[in-house]
Amino acid sequence: MDKENQCLEYFHGNPVWEKVFRGFWHKYYSYGRFSGTVKLNHLTMPEIEELEGFFGKNYHGQKSVSVSSERFCKALSESCYSFITPERLLELYFGNKPVGKSEQEEKKQKQVGEVLEMLQIQYENTPMYDWLETLTKRFRLSEKEDIDHWKRKLALAADIYNGLPYRCGRTRYLAVFATEITGDPHAFDAGSEGGKILQEMVELDLENRGIVLEENKIFPAYKRQKGFLHVGILIDEVSNYVMLAGVNIRKVNGEIHAGMHGFCMEQDMVQIPLASMVGWKEIICPQNKLFIVENPSVFAMLCENNPENYAFMCMNGQPRLAGLNVLELCGVSGVEVYYAGDFDPEGLLIAQKLHNFYSGAFHYWHLTVEDYMECRSNRQISTKRLKALDKIVDPVLQSVAVRVKKLQTAGYQEGLVKRYQEDILQLC
Repeated sequence: MDKENQCLEYFHGNPVWEKVFRGFWHKYYSYGRFSGTVKLNHLTMPEIEELEGFFGKNYHGQKSVSVSSERFCKALSESCYSFITPERLLELYFGNKPVGKSEQEEKKQKQVGEVLEMLQIQYENTPMYDWLETLTKRFRLSEKEDIDHWKRKLALAADIYNGLPYRCGRTRYLAVFATEITGDPHAFDAGSEGGKILQEMVELDLENRGIVLEENKIFPAYKRQKGFLHVGILIDEVSNYVMLAGVNIRKVNGEIHAGMHGFCMEQDMVQIPLASMVGWKEIICPQNKLFIVENPSVFAMLCENNPENYAFMCMNGQPRLAGLNVLELCGVSGVEVYYAGDFDPEGLLIAQKLHNFYSGAFHYWHLTVEDYMECRSNRQISTKRLKALDKIVDPVLQSVAVRVKKLQTAGYQEGLVKRYQEDILQLC
């Protein structure tokens, strides 16, 4: 056994040296040299005796001992291990050469520069090329991060940015896009590292294009969903659709949407998936009015008896991105909206949220106490569900919310179809 291994074997013989060397390792990082004082707490008797033997000092009765770099160096030089330096001892003990903070930072900056140079060669003549330096700053190399892992992360980010579907005038569902980029349909799942990188790249792209999306407290997921839609990624399921009737669409290029116009001419309703809305710019409705209902059955009945081809939309329960996207376009287009839903906690909350969300003229449509009493059923609402009515703060809806809470039964809009039909004729 060589001298260095003999030395290492000795210092591995008592756990107290792990504490001593760990302390000096951290001191070396701070000072860039073997320096400082290490305080050892809660020492056992065998540890005390080990320190006494090495330093030639009495520590009996002490639970804490302070070891200075000077004392350690002196004791080491006077021992049979005088041939070894404290720095070399740390290297042998931990298997790595101790590095000071400034030296480590210098090394890291050199690595960052080398990686950036590599990326500039790899991604020349791609959309990401001009933003590579921004990319390295957005994903900074941390102290504990492996350089190869960091490089793979940057390369994935660049591939995502370059491959965003909108660049080719297309849309992709999230799992499909993940498969195209990585071969794994779950690579960009929420909470995963890939998912976080994708989110960063979507935000970077929107920033570079000057697209600003406001936070939406009413529908918290809306900003993220809308941002992904801007880059051609659909993160909702295929079931994300909205039903329309009597609605014409003007596209970004100024042309009328031929498909939607055809359904208007046929006086027929149509189910529109979110992917088909990419490129829509303006909503066109007869009399500039859109009548929105919560339930598909009511929507179908209104569409069946619609000789004037008035405009209708069905939310089909909780608003999805497709429905919110139509509402957003309606607000831009100056369309007057009338909304009708069920008289239960969920239905009234939907109405309130849509009212708060919509930027244009919005009317609660047959959502009064009188309307509730007309369509009231005998279906009981649980106490737990009734508590949700406390969230109704809109003065227009509060009176009906109080009545629903008192009677504890739901009212369904199917019982108001005739009223809707009569009202439409008066409003239009």
